Amino acid sequence: MVKFLNGLQAEAVIFDFDGVIVDTEPLHYAAFQRLLEPRGLGFSWEQYVETYMGFDDRDAFIEAFKANGTTLSAANLQNFIDRKADLFQDIIRDGITAYPGVVNLIRHIQASRTPLGICSGALRSDIDPILETLGIADCFDIIVTAEDVSKSKPDPACYRLSHARLNEFRAMELTPGQVLAIEDTPAGIEAAKGAGLQVIAVTNSYPASNLARADHIVELLDPAEILNVT
Repeated sequence: MVKFLNGLQAEAVIFDFDGVIVDTEPLHYAAFQRLLEPRGLGFSWEQYVETYMGFDDRDAFIEAFKANGTTLSAANLQNFIDRKADLFQDIIRDGITAYPGVVNLIRHIQASRTPLGICSGALRSDIDPILETLGIADCFDIIVTAEDVSKSKPDPACYRLSHARLNEFRAMELTPGQVLAIEDTPAGIEAAKGAGLQVIAVTNSYPASNLARADHIVELLDPAEILNVT
């Protein structure tokens, strides 16, 4: 079990990835624009934050084409997803760093023997190299990604699956209310809440006013700032 300074406690913790562990949203945005701008389908950073952030790549491409009155065949959609994944890998080779405090928080929770997971709208191929670079690939019991569900956040399917897989992996019978998600977007909060989880939101991507549905809001994911370690 892990206890938080605001009184929340959890038997398992599930982290979102983009915007929580690493600041990859500008990198995803850049990869999208490299593919979409030459086709007249680009969008501003403000539009990305307002509409696309929180979507997985599949739904982001569908929305971008829909906003311009066009549709994508399944084959073309997969081609865009694959090409964007390749571009993202090229971009992260220049280096990536975690948000302050979050690696220490992950290791602290792991040391308490509390089950840990990731629930992300990113591709597994986006996540694994970054976890290896940060030295925390061994910290997570389960990782649920865009490939594992048919709908992206705010649909709760990803968190329902994450909860089920944690129980299966650890041979536990945790209720959703015993599990806590750490999120940074309104869509992520809605997904976790829809699955019955507790939520701590961090203001990495949105101001606190946009994250009011969370059970608690913090500015920094540092164990000294949010954990009750007494």
